[in-house]
Amino acid sequence: METFQSLLAKRLADALAKAGFANVGELTQATDPRFGDYQTNAALVLGKQLGENPRAVAGKILQQLDVGDLAETPTVAGAGFINFKLRADAIAKAAGELFSDERLGVAKSVSPRKIVIDFGSPNVAKPMHVGHIRSTALGDAIARVATFLGHDVIRDNHIGDWGTQFGMVIWGWKNLLDRNALQRDPLAEIVRIYKEANARSTADPGVREACRQELVKLQSGDKENLDIWNECVALSMQDFDHVYELLDVHYDIQCGESFYNDRLQGVVDRLLKAKIAETSEGAVVVFFRDVPELADKPCIIRKSDGGFNYATSDIATVEYRIDELKRDTLWYVVGAPQTLHFKQIFGIAHREGYKADLRHVPFGNVLGEDRKLMKTRSGENVPLRQLLEEACNRARKIIEEKNPDLSEEEKTSIARTIGIGAVKYADLSQYRMTDYVFSWDKMLALQGNTAPYLQNAYVRIRSIFRKAVATPLRDVEKGTGHAPAATTFVLEHAAEIGLAKKLYQFAEIVPQVLNDFRPNVLATYLFELANTFHSFYEACPVLKSEEPARSSRLALCDLAGRVLQRGLDLLGIKVPERM
Repeated sequence: METFQSLLAKRLADALAKAGFANVGELTQATDPRFGDYQTNAALVLGKQLGENPRAVAGKILQQLDVGDLAETPTVAGAGFINFKLRADAIAKAAGELFSDERLGVAKSVSPRKIVIDFGSPNVAKPMHVGHIRSTALGDAIARVATFLGHDVIRDNHIGDWGTQFGMVIWGWKNLLDRNALQRDPLAEIVRIYKEANARSTADPGVREACRQELVKLQSGDKENLDIWNECVALSMQDFDHVYELLDVHYDIQCGESFYNDRLQGVVDRLLKAKIAETSEGAVVVFFRDVPELADKPCIIRKSDGGFNYATSDIATVEYRIDELKRDTLWYVVGAPQTLHFKQIFGIAHREGYKADLRHVPFGNVLGEDRKLMKTRSGENVPLRQLLEEACNRARKIIEEKNPDLSEEEKTSIARTIGIGAVKYADLSQYRMTDYVFSWDKMLALQGNTAPYLQNAYVRIRSIFRKAVATPLRDVEKGTGHAPAATTFVLEHAAEIGLAKKLYQFAEIVPQVLNDFRPNVLATYLFELANTFHSFYEACPVLKSEEPARSSRLALCDLAGRVLQRGLDLLGIKVPERM
């Protein structure tokens, strides 16, 4: 189904053509609802281009504009904005269509893409830390929205499972490993031996050389070292998988850096042959002399000692994703400090002739209450698994205070839904480039722009249907029930009209998430929807109202619950039936 925004934009385009004007400007949701629901700056843009008074231009546009079935007579405000106020009967008709639409008005893309989304990317032999929540939650939300919009998405976890640290890990494994500690907490023991090996190699040149030799043996295929490496990878993946299970995050492929090892020399040879790379001081380097911002920032793809690095691996990754996975779009959800790196990688890919849409999706940091990078008291990164389990424990305490009669199984399940949802939403409700302060009290609050507030709004809606025992529902307890199939909405109260309009905007908001990769746009919409629903519920009796208002209002409640549930799901957040 088509949105009001799309319908009005088409009518505006027709009017501009009839008036002899170019189709310029934008038609957006109104910034101030007092003046209407939508507005366009077309007359302002045309006035500037033609040297005419924008209000006079707006008058010429209005003479050709026919929106009588959708909106009241458009008005001109300010310097020349044209405002549209939707008709109540048009909103009621649209609400009926929305009610019967499983996709809640959201159309699939007319130009679906084949996308790889690279997100998460933890390092083997290290626990995932709080900083990983940003890439993981953001990447997962983008993948969910892109999939819902009809794109063909591959989720790839590009794990850091190869590199110089493994020389120290293997030396530590052979010389420092405590097998009992490894059984109790595998990742903690691997981290311990790595840290001790690193400290010893710093202090002792002999240990440093021994670590280097272990790395050389690994890279040359030594069976003993490969076996140790494989065990480290497997133990790390067990820990990662537990975190992903908690987060309800899933990957289609997990091709770590090691996957591309046998392709790296080919990358260097290919770039040298194409004269994209050249030898400089014993290393193989790509220069960007024609790119001002990169002119003094060459990219080394093979070091002077013959070793490869992240750049070589990432070039091989681009080749694999485009040539073998047959993708036309690659999105990398990686922290802002890697911006220069990706400019270099994408620049090389474009020189090679790749036409794919290559995007780096950077993000800011998670801060502690002291507004510094979130650390433990000992100055280390906060383990993500520990943080998520703490969120569930804190949520359970709140549930036991609010609803102690729930069963133990329900308390555990609801606590997980609320705790994990709170952590995700605290991240996704921020603009991705914003550093934000991690606050337990704020993110678990039942008031304000939080996941528990939105989840509670959904629970409140479901409780309406549990009370409406006379209302035929398919399955209230599982959240799949619907109000009676209202073919006609009766919208007379301003709060009813306001809620119906807000619900209809869901289809306009969801596609915007992929414009500059901003799940916070959807989060803000859902918060506004919850507020709008509460205003409606306070102003308009539902179960005690007379027909046909009762069925119409029940249908509005049902629709609000479905939009909240679907919207939160697109952010990777579940909803409970009770709290």
